[in-house]
Amino acid sequence: MSTLSTDGFMRHIRACNTATLPGKRLPFRVKGVLAGYVDPEIVPALKDMGLTEDSASGGLSLADPTRLESIGEELARRGLYRTHNELFDVWGDYGQPPLGRIDRGALPLFGFVGVGVHLNGLVRKEDGLHLWIGRRARNKRLDPGKLDHLVAGGVPAGLTPDAAILKEAEEEASLPPDLVKRDAKKVGLLHYALERPEGLRRDRLVCYDLVLAESFQPMPADGEVEEFLLLPIGEVFRLVRDTDEFKFNVNLVLIDLFLRIGLIDPESEEGKALRRGLQGDMH
Repeated sequence: MSTLSTDGFMRHIRACNTATLPGKRLPFRVKGVLAGYVDPEIVPALKDMGLTEDSASGGLSLADPTRLESIGEELARRGLYRTHNELFDVWGDYGQPPLGRIDRGALPLFGFVGVGVHLNGLVRKEDGLHLWIGRRARNKRLDPGKLDHLVAGGVPAGLTPDAAILKEAEEEASLPPDLVKRDAKKVGLLHYALERPEGLRRDRLVCYDLVLAESFQPMPADGEVEEFLLLPIGEVFRLVRDTDEFKFNVNLVLIDLFLRIGLIDPESEEGKALRRGLQGDMH
């Protein structure tokens, strides 16, 4: 597959790596392990709840990780964030056992790592590779109406990424779990840290490829997707390069796909710079 002009991709990576850590945020330790960078606006509320200052870092420390869930509930009661009513794991080093759990909506307040899964739904046709794209529902809390992957979502507390992708695939696109379990291939882990209106997003995206038959037709099942579109990969390439039609982090997963299939030469200087950026390294 011939490579195409790649001007315009690095802007998406820069846009997803705007956070300077700790910046104005305070380091937050759970049971002595650095887990996040807390928004100064919630520090008075946390101190009211008995969290202590960490003399070594100048941040805050929580000795009992089992309190995280109730702390999240109290912050929501005080109107400091909108609850999602869904618990996510709180990580120190991602890949090690989680430290505790808290409402998904509270993750950005603390700058906790959030883990998500993204699936590229690929179709090989006579005229070339195509990609299934979803359009987010207009009533979504974040990025309504933006283009998205066939399947994407967060990893709830207690689930592995592999379990989460099965759940999301069935809920969002009516994909049979047996098909996804058999044929979806894990292809990468992307990192970024950016400030968003909801707070600090320190995300890890676990990426999958799934080759689907031409006859497959995804069907929205949970109301989170407005429509599905099957687009030639060249059109997806141009949309990412030239527009902001896709949800902010979907651009990164698609850039990773373009590198892996050779639409962007991974051995070129630009390709190498993009690859470093996808791992959160902007230097």
